[in-house]
Amino acid sequence: MKTYSKEQFVKDVVAGIIVAIIALPLSIALAIASGVTPTAGIYTAIIAGFLVAFLGGSRVQIAGPTAAFATIVAGIVAKDGTQGLMIATIMAGILLIIMGFLRFGMLLKFIPYTITTGFTAGIAVTLFIGQIKDFAGISYLNGEKPIETSEKVMAIVNNIKTVNLSALLIGFISLAILIIWPKVSKKIPGSLIAVIVSALIVKFAGLNVNTIGSLYPDLSNKLPTLTVSMETFTLANIRGQLSNAVTIAILAGIESLLSAVVADSMINSKHRSNMELVAQGVANIGSACFGGIPATGAIARTAANIKNGGRTPIAGMVHSVTLVLVLVLLMPYAKLIPMPCIAAILFQVAYNMSGWRTFVNLCKSSPKSDILVLLTTFVLTVVFDLVVAIEIGILLAAVLFMKRMSDVTNVEGWVYPDDEDDPDSISLRVVPKDVLVYEISGPMFFGAADKILRISVNDDTKVLVIRMRGVNAIDATAMHNLEQLFDTFTAKGIRFVFSHVNEQPMQVMTKAGFVEKVGNDNFQPHIDEALKRAESLQ
Repeated sequence: MKTYSKEQFVKDVVAGIIVAIIALPLSIALAIASGVTPTAGIYTAIIAGFLVAFLGGSRVQIAGPTAAFATIVAGIVAKDGTQGLMIATIMAGILLIIMGFLRFGMLLKFIPYTITTGFTAGIAVTLFIGQIKDFAGISYLNGEKPIETSEKVMAIVNNIKTVNLSALLIGFISLAILIIWPKVSKKIPGSLIAVIVSALIVKFAGLNVNTIGSLYPDLSNKLPTLTVSMETFTLANIRGQLSNAVTIAILAGIESLLSAVVADSMINSKHRSNMELVAQGVANIGSACFGGIPATGAIARTAANIKNGGRTPIAGMVHSVTLVLVLVLLMPYAKLIPMPCIAAILFQVAYNMSGWRTFVNLCKSSPKSDILVLLTTFVLTVVFDLVVAIEIGILLAAVLFMKRMSDVTNVEGWVYPDDEDDPDSISLRVVPKDVLVYEISGPMFFGAADKILRISVNDDTKVLVIRMRGVNAIDATAMHNLEQLFDTFTAKGIRFVFSHVNEQPMQVMTKAGFVEKVGNDNFQPHIDEALKRAESLQ
């Protein structure tokens, strides 16, 4: 704040208002998908958004309800009601605070990329399936209240004859606006335009379509009030919600830190992971105490904040204050929003979070063990729930990791020469000007793959030589980080040359299309040839 200026304050205010406009329809839609009232979603965005901005380890993080929690929250509410959700969320907040104080921020790197990709894609599928009913205006004639995804599919199939053509029309109109509008304007979110247009059509055309008002006639525009009751915190309730609390805490930690990492790359900054966990914990406790739902850092809203000029926590706080004004002044008009429009917005959210291109690419290019973990996590998330998926996914990844380590690691007696006696020592070679050499040693798996991203260059570096004679194997996470490093430095005009890439890493790089991307000529069998190639590229 010592260097804070009036110019930056104006940018932060503008960014905060724009992000609030984006967050409004999303918060309502995600709350409905979670089985709670629309106001609960806005309460979450207001309280969690302010607390994370005020306390967080990232300068630009925007927090609120996210799609990742929708199916988990809906399941908890269906089984244990809002009281059960409140207990689970508060417990998750306490766990996040403990994780932060114990400096667990760096330990989340031990969750493999294949698991996060698998459960994210699985959540996207379950979210999509859960919205088909409202999108098509289907009525459950037998009073079904499905919880599991498979139950929802069966209920939709059994009641497919009740499709409401008017609802379907509004759904497709909303979806078309969401797809086309970004090509018209990127300043105003398409979700807001879809909400306004669809509400006007239903209102003035007199269509028989469910709206938020018809499902939630008591929709309130009152400010959030303290709703927590200590009487509900019995030992039996705490024990019953422990697994849900752990799942919420892990997911909130992963998603918020992923969002912070993305933000770091956009503003060339470095977040404090442990402080971010503490802030997320406080935010979830605050949200639950005032009638909200679990919250975490939202990647899309954080990116929108940055792109519109937000650079300090002021933007996140303005976003929360703006939502307070919207809640008080405009909430009665939310009753006019058609449910098919809400479903269309969530369809787009599900598509954007699915990461299907990454999913397909991993299936094509990763080792078989990584593909097994990816598909297992994905299927378990869709068929069962995220609790089972994360537990089995991490266990399976750990077992396969140990097997892979035993396959590629040899224990032999070596006589280590001095560096000067090693004929391949880099100290015996003249490194060309503006060339930087890094050597990676040891298997590169998800636990150590982040070290790749620690590679740094000088301002005058033109070619980066990466020596990999000591790398026997890499996995999908290491490959992903290597591609990220390549894209980052290539954008700065730095060329890459690889020296002595062993058989297994070469196979993974070839399958991933990385060798073709870098260029075959930039893979050399020995450090001498690699240095000559680097000199020729200047």
